[in-house]
Amino acid sequence: MKVAVLGGGAWGGVLAAMASARSHDVALWEADPTAAVALGRDRTSARSVPGFRLPDAVVVSGDAEGAIAGRQMVIVAIPSELVRGTLLGAAPKIDAGTIVVCASKGLEPGGGETMIEVLRAALPPESRAVVLSGPSFAQEVAAGLPAALVAASADVAAAGVVQAALGGERLRIYTSDDAIGVCLGGALKNVVAIAAGCCDGFGLGASARAALITRGLAEMGRLADRKGGQPLTLAGLAGLGDLVLTCTGDLSRNRQVGLALARGESTAEIVANLGHVAEGVETARTARALAERLGVDMPITREVAAVLFDGKPARAALTDLLARDLRPERV
Repeated sequence: MKVAVLGGGAWGGVLAAMASARSHDVALWEADPTAAVALGRDRTSARSVPGFRLPDAVVVSGDAEGAIAGRQMVIVAIPSELVRGTLLGAAPKIDAGTIVVCASKGLEPGGGETMIEVLRAALPPESRAVVLSGPSFAQEVAAGLPAALVAASADVAAAGVVQAALGGERLRIYTSDDAIGVCLGGALKNVVAIAAGCCDGFGLGASARAALITRGLAEMGRLADRKGGQPLTLAGLAGLGDLVLTCTGDLSRNRQVGLALARGESTAEIVANLGHVAEGVETARTARALAERLGVDMPITREVAAVLFDGKPARAALTDLLARDLRPERV
């Protein structure tokens, strides 16, 4: 296939390398023209995973329209807040029937739309929208370690094309028709991971972390249900799988945010020092507003947003979570 990857960061580069390894004709778009020239020349950048080298066969371009033209599959791997604008600009060059795969994990700031909702709004009606999510650290996938993802779409055939085109011996891809549930799992697990990082930073122990992950999964399921997703999807790779990985893995940027909050660092300091995007930071604020608008109780999300944006001390947020009214467990 002819494949375009939008995004020259860590995950975009790895996805381009994966597609190239499957013998596809791959073009990668990097938004920064200077960075595009450097990536094309050096085959790596400061935003690439350590030790990663982009295959020579991947053509790097700073021209989005040129990278997209004539491609049968377009993979989007950019920060979630940029997806709509990027696709609106690129839409005239996306051919009818092109499969557009969003690998970004987040909610659109402002309205709280999932990435599948953004794709449907930004693309021509005849485009085939798919989301790709699941437990995957770019550094591990780049190293050839085994991983499993979910390609989700109402267009089951399109999800199957993604499964066949990108899956391989070391990357197992499942399909799903619940794109909303898969999107929410990928976005909301980042918020819970920030809370888990705080928990670990304060030395509260593995039992507390396990409780936090479980209750985080419960509130993720409540929002998915209200948005029209299938709560059981949250028990799969895009929900529980990605949640466990992001809450416990040392490569998790969102967990690192929580650890920094526990050390007393401010949100501005953390974001400035991180060097990479941690989607959970902005998602926490957006998800809190969305939950309030839809009448969904999401106490962990609410407290994480309060710490990040309202100046609430992280330890006070954890104390308030533990001090909530006694009640039966509802999952």
